[in-house]
Amino acid sequence: MAIKAIALDIDGTLTNDRKVVTPRTKMALLAAQDAGVKLILASGRPVQGLRAIASELALSEHGGLLVAFNGAHVVDAQTDEVLYDQPIDSDTMRELIGHVRDFDVIPWITRGGELFVERSSRHVIRYRDEDLDIVEHECRMCDLVPCEVDDLLEACATPQDKLLCAAEPEYLQERWRSMAEPFDGRLSAMFTADFYFEFMAPGVDKGRALAGALPKLGIDASEVVAFGDGQNDVSMIKWAGVGVAMGNAIDEAKAAADMVTTSNNEDGIALALDEILG
Repeated sequence: MAIKAIALDIDGTLTNDRKVVTPRTKMALLAAQDAGVKLILASGRPVQGLRAIASELALSEHGGLLVAFNGAHVVDAQTDEVLYDQPIDSDTMRELIGHVRDFDVIPWITRGGELFVERSSRHVIRYRDEDLDIVEHECRMCDLVPCEVDDLLEACATPQDKLLCAAEPEYLQERWRSMAEPFDGRLSAMFTADFYFEFMAPGVDKGRALAGALPKLGIDASEVVAFGDGQNDVSMIKWAGVGVAMGNAIDEAKAAADMVTTSNNEDGIALALDEILG
């Protein structure tokens, strides 16, 4: 069956380690769109954090989609029409924030173009033997404005798409189960980077978001190629007709994939599309 859509994780997949879409990969994706294939950016980032790359790849001109917050929110890149939305309700979010305060993590919420973080929260984590201002990093990567509040609960008057918790990778590996256990069956929880552990509404993942949004556009799973590298990409790699793991992907993603391409630094997407699309 002909391929009608390509779903792409961003960090570690679409962009290389310098957070750049390489010329060869960009050319391959623009050519696919010119041939009538729809592009879908599927990321843990908020919508605001997808817009620059969506513009670079001309998604609005070709009717592409933005899958944000690991699948909690899907919008049409051209019209901003919301095609799918599954936030965490306010009561559960407030309970969750109270719980994660028992851990040495930095929790925040993003809404629109703002990142809400508590004024008393630390902003720096130790990463790869260097200090990293993780709040500044997230704001820069996703084009967000930091908004410090006395109490993060102030930002929870309405349902939220996710709660992100940042900390040193070693700390999260030791404690993620304790962080997630009280909400087992009530929320989805996963790593989106080794220093990010995130909570979404129950059942939220990239695969389910695609399954909810694409049939409205007349696209079947068998007509989709999905590329990813991390734990939050496994669901869409499994769901797509052709699931592709990057050469730098975690073992879980590679095991779920139909094929493994080269890394995000070696134009793995372009090489795989040469083989799949011909």
